[in-house]
Amino acid sequence: MVYRVIGIMSGSSLDGLDIAFVELHENAGKWNYEIVKAECYPYSAEWTEKLRSVIGLTAQDYQLLHTEYGHYIGRQINHFIEEQELHFKVALIASHGHTAFHLPAKKMTAQLGDGAAIAAATHLPVVTDLRALDVALGGQGAPIVPIGEKLLLGNYDFFLNLGGIANISFNTEKYTAFDICPANKVLNMLAHEQGKEFDECGQLASSGTIKKELLEKLNQLDYYHQPYPKSLANDFGTDIVYPIIKNEGIAGNDALRTYVEHIVVQIKNAIANSGNHSPIATQLPIAARTLLATGGGAFNTFLIEQLSSHLKPFNIAIVIPDEKLVKYKEALIMAFIGVLRWRQEYNVLSSVTGASRDGIGGALWNGQEA
Repeated sequence: MVYRVIGIMSGSSLDGLDIAFVELHENAGKWNYEIVKAECYPYSAEWTEKLRSVIGLTAQDYQLLHTEYGHYIGRQINHFIEEQELHFKVALIASHGHTAFHLPAKKMTAQLGDGAAIAAATHLPVVTDLRALDVALGGQGAPIVPIGEKLLLGNYDFFLNLGGIANISFNTEKYTAFDICPANKVLNMLAHEQGKEFDECGQLASSGTIKKELLEKLNQLDYYHQPYPKSLANDFGTDIVYPIIKNEGIAGNDALRTYVEHIVVQIKNAIANSGNHSPIATQLPIAARTLLATGGGAFNTFLIEQLSSHLKPFNIAIVIPDEKLVKYKEALIMAFIGVLRWRQEYNVLSSVTGASRDGIGGALWNGQEA
């Protein structure tokens, strides 16, 4: 069976709207994929500000933005279909939306981007609200990409996504995953202070110095000592981590260098404390393993170099895949989650999120005319 689907992703780093047209092939329970066409449409300054300030809106203004953003996504999809000559080729759209609130302890998560508006604009079936059922079932609602990693990309021992938030998956018999720490979200905020959209290849960070006192403060944050399953909201980076850095009053490049070190240390700790490397404690030889790194941070050469150095004692090799997968892995997996929802099959793993059971998550909006 072949499914031709558009997957939509908007990450916490606010770099733009990722749109991927993918072909998903299922044969006797085995899945393969191809990212046929993909683009990232950068947000205008106006949309960046709207999405950044969403948590301060009144209930009515939030709902109005939810609808407006849904129509915006629909228009961008229509533009993508026109630009890539995909008329009559798309069977389904799966949109993650843009996370505004994420409070799993209160069984609530909310992503902007009204599915009805997307369906009305595109005249296609649309799946949205991909995290909601898992959270209602007592789960973290995050990460949700491990189902795609397990069924589409299952040849690696670890999957690391370096997006606005860094998260990791462990490809073991009991598949586990969790959010590690804010990543590009905070790095980009620090780069903005120097007039840069981001720290290209980590050049600014590489010229800085690690400030040990700041690093210790960051590493002592309570979240890092919590057991998984666990997940982070965007405001952990913007409202907790970033102010700690700013209060130190250190130079911009030193702040970037220290935060790169923080990210690397937390990734290393996540792996060391996962239970998958017990030989480390007993000094036994550790078999070679591979870690697939994707997301915008995979292009941060300096960060990857530092991570490789920290993971060397674990005998873990970092693999950077082709550029399409680095950029659009999450959009690809949103498309896959949408297809599983269409097929009425489990698309969120409770072993990852801590929900009471696996879920078939997502609201379906049929924009097609009868």
